[in-house]
Amino acid sequence: MANTKTAKKQLLITARNHARNQHYSTMLKTALKKAHLAIAGADAQSAQQAVNTAVATLQRSATKGVIKRQNASRRVGRIMRAYNKRFNPAAPTEQAG
Repeated sequence: MANTKTAKKQLLITARNHARNQHYSTMLKTALKKAHLAIAGADAQSAQQAVNTAVATLQRSATKGVIKRQNASRRVGRIMRAYNKRFNPAAPTEQAG
């Protein structure tokens, strides 16, 4: 158990932050799962909507500090690449550079 007043306060802050991070983490996993399932489906319209929601959730999670910015960027790239491979095969898959 915490011995000092500041240590007790830090425990409360850690518990609060953990609850917030769990909320965003759960939202993120759900959005990514829905996006992957929509990409596997046949409807490009619903897949586009699910991918947009997943990208927004990834960026919001990175802004809040739940995941790192580069982690969000990498996941966005992967989900967009999967969407383009399935529904837009003419799109370029590699960037020059």
